[in-house]
Amino acid sequence: MNPLRTLSTLGQSLWYDNIYRAMIRSGELASMIKEDGLKGITSNPTIFEKAITGSSDYDAALARLLEQNAQQNARDLFFSLAIEDIQAAADLMLPVYREANGHDGLVSLEVSPDLAYDTKSTVAEAKKLWKRVDRPNLMIKVPATQEGLPAVEELIDAGINVNVTLLFAVERYRDVVDAYLSGLERRMRRGQPISQIASVASFFVSRVDSALDKLLEQHPDEKAKALTGKIAVANAKVAYSAYEELYASARFKPLQNAGARAQRLLWASTGTKSAKLSDVLYIEELIGRDTVTTVPPATYAAYKDHGKPKTTLSRGIAEAKQQVDSLKAFGINLKSVTDQLENEGVKSFAKSFDTLLGAIESKSAELRKKASAHA
Repeated sequence: MNPLRTLSTLGQSLWYDNIYRAMIRSGELASMIKEDGLKGITSNPTIFEKAITGSSDYDAALARLLEQNAQQNARDLFFSLAIEDIQAAADLMLPVYREANGHDGLVSLEVSPDLAYDTKSTVAEAKKLWKRVDRPNLMIKVPATQEGLPAVEELIDAGINVNVTLLFAVERYRDVVDAYLSGLERRMRRGQPISQIASVASFFVSRVDSALDKLLEQHPDEKAKALTGKIAVANAKVAYSAYEELYASARFKPLQNAGARAQRLLWASTGTKSAKLSDVLYIEELIGRDTVTTVPPATYAAYKDHGKPKTTLSRGIAEAKQQVDSLKAFGINLKSVTDQLENEGVKSFAKSFDTLLGAIESKSAELRKKASAHA
């Protein structure tokens, strides 16, 4: 049996961490839904940068948008292009969404990364995008920065599906759950329904090992070296333990009784970045019920080829906690590392976004020039 399809039998939803126009139009996405049991799509500024700048697939659409309004800036043009892709993907995913009663079949679109430290602007743009896309199976991605947390609460209160992204630390994950529950509580107090709101907390995996392994490999203690390639999975398992605790709490019970769903953990950054590790490590070690794994193209193909699905997430939780705790004894401050990863993640997405806007501006200038020459 297709290893990708088997994940759903183990309680885990498979999402694809990629989107581009050709995969939608060629039938590739429809095939993945049918053959692999694909249940969702995630996107980010870097993915759209590669899609739009790496092909000519968007040139005709860009020319059309400029014909409609030649004065549009690069940001407006980008969101128009992105929204066309998101809407088309959401339409293909709609049968999955309906079959799962809103639990899956979701497609994520991120707010502008340069708003990561601006709560008010994040909320305003998220609401604008939600209205423009106009699909029930849209998820708005919001970074899990300190400023992003109140935005999450407000958007959940507004009935908007939210994918909370760039999560690296278990403590920050607890804050994300608090924001999600607070949003549901506010909405319920207003007498509004909460049963159809979907949310995930995107917990990044491989980047944690990429940062920590450099420190562990150079450590004089062999016990520290033995943790190389293990902390990212351990950190994720500790987060899953927190998930089980928080959603079994007395606080969640009345929300659950009113139809609310738990905000699932989503494993992001699942592509292995070290040649020393298995190319499917972060899929195989984090398979468990009520979770999502979003998989980039190379890892998706690798797992389909030689993945061996079995439940692994709930195993070795005590050992995972011990591994994470042991970092202190080796003089490694995990919080400092995860704080740095969050900052770098925001900067990386902002850089991709700037590159993307620059490329759109250049293409637009060429198209305007051609249009004026033919006028």
